[in-house]
Amino acid sequence: MQLGLVGLGKMGGNMRERIRRAGHTVVGYDRNPDVADVHSLKELVDGLSAPRVVWVMVPAGAPTQSTVDELAELLEPGDVVVDGGNSRWTDDERHAEELAAKGIGFVDCGVSGGVWGLENGYALMYGGDAEHIAKVEPVFDALKPKGDFGAVHAGKVGAGHFSKMVHNGIEYAMMQAYAEGWELLEKVDSVTDVREVFRSWQEGTVIRSWLLDLAVNALDEDEHLERLRGFAADSGEGRWTVEAAIDHAVPLPAITASLFARFASRQDDSPQMKMIAALRNQFGGHAVEAK
Repeated sequence: MQLGLVGLGKMGGNMRERIRRAGHTVVGYDRNPDVADVHSLKELVDGLSAPRVVWVMVPAGAPTQSTVDELAELLEPGDVVVDGGNSRWTDDERHAEELAAKGIGFVDCGVSGGVWGLENGYALMYGGDAEHIAKVEPVFDALKPKGDFGAVHAGKVGAGHFSKMVHNGIEYAMMQAYAEGWELLEKVDSVTDVREVFRSWQEGTVIRSWLLDLAVNALDEDEHLERLRGFAADSGEGRWTVEAAIDHAVPLPAITASLFARFASRQDDSPQMKMIAALRNQFGGHAVEAK
């Protein structure tokens, strides 16, 4: 099938390549002309045959809103817009209503996989009407990991991004637990090789995971994380998870504490946040601050 892809950064660029490897045609637009296939949204839309599917991979908030607004004027009834960025689920409901008024479908899709997704595939959580999902299904199949799992129609519009938000909230808490354990091991005199303790956990233990593997990768590169500043940003989804928990009276003590720990990292050079920063860099290519 044909796909228009808006936003060719770290995620979008690799997604374009993976979709092309599956035999589909991708017309990509980015503000950076060095990576773009076309040089305007109009040129992208004109290069696709109806019914069109346009996948948006730009930052949440104003950039996504302006892109959806422009596509609403360029696309035709029967076309579908997919928001694959990290938008808040409440924005999805507004975008779906805006596009539906013009007969254009909308699908929200949470995408996880970071810089490893090109080779390993991306976990996909999508929301929307079945008729709109069906038009995007070949792209979902191209992006997902091999096998029976890794993609889910999570529910109605907004369900995809809500599911990805909760995924990221869990990710916060898991990384915080590894970071706290690492700092405690580093602190005591009796443990002389913390890196190898972490490595020993990779097989046969109940806490083994891909995040643990990435922690070992980071420690192999910088055994005591001495080159990193103990600072970790929050992407927004951790905050949204806590806000949703408050709205629904669901207790999330671990996720909430992990979010607050990141706030604390902005005040001090936190040893734990060195591990959080290292993990975020490993799986997502997120920027780190040098010591």
